[in-house]
Amino acid sequence: MKSQTRSSTAPEDTGIAVGAGAAASEGGATAVVAGDGQTRSAVVALLVERGPVTAAEISDHLQISGPGVRRHLDAMLAAGEVVAVTTSARHSQRGRGRPARRFQLTAAGRAKLRHAYDDLAGAAMRRLRDLGGEQAVRDFAADRIEAIVAGVEPVPRGAGDDVLVATAEQIADSLTTAGFSANTRRVGAGVQICQHHCPVAHVAADFPELCEAETARFTELLGTHVQRLATIANGDCACTTHVPLSAPTGRRSDHDSPSGTDAQLASASATTREDSR
Repeated sequence: MKSQTRSSTAPEDTGIAVGAGAAASEGGATAVVAGDGQTRSAVVALLVERGPVTAAEISDHLQISGPGVRRHLDAMLAAGEVVAVTTSARHSQRGRGRPARRFQLTAAGRAKLRHAYDDLAGAAMRRLRDLGGEQAVRDFAADRIEAIVAGVEPVPRGAGDDVLVATAEQIADSLTTAGFSANTRRVGAGVQICQHHCPVAHVAADFPELCEAETARFTELLGTHVQRLATIANGDCACTTHVPLSAPTGRRSDHDSPSGTDAQLASASATTREDSR
């Protein structure tokens, strides 16, 4: 039985309540949630620990208003993060009336929870380096990016800029499929491959071989010298690779210094810095 009735004017957008603790506890203590994002996190935490639960149980346990709880649940239902299951009246504590709707996380909802994948991947990479040395790490990084862009055909010798741009777009599409959220954009006399998300950024910060292997593979596929201008692993807002266009006929080797590209790279770098602000 509740010790007191909550006011109907309780803020439903922020879910602020009197009490201590950022998440629900086993003893039913109240939760302090200072913002909308924290309210959603508290709801998710309760679903993990207690689910399936009813909206009323969430409201009681977290001490946030009923409309506020329903707003979060509706948004999560629409996003496919929770599913509502109906409990028969005889299994419900509500007595007579409509069966209770209980909510539980879906696989998509659980995917948003913090996982220790970065820690595990980092530990595995360190173990690989201990057993096989730096070359083993480089080989792994090369195999990984080769698998990601396996469907991209190299640019034929002597092909024009249109083929080069199309191949850069195919690389971006392959990266997006692998979770990198990539696209291309024209900048001056070049095209940039922009990766707006890096699912392995934390690991790449300790193992730059992952980024170096990507750059090397892009060079092989595009048949021209490319340059990495920025990386998320280094704190930039995106991983940006500059690909020069209007190249002389024939494939350049990785060691060639393409004439005229210094000015292009300076311009492209300035654009990337401006975007990072």
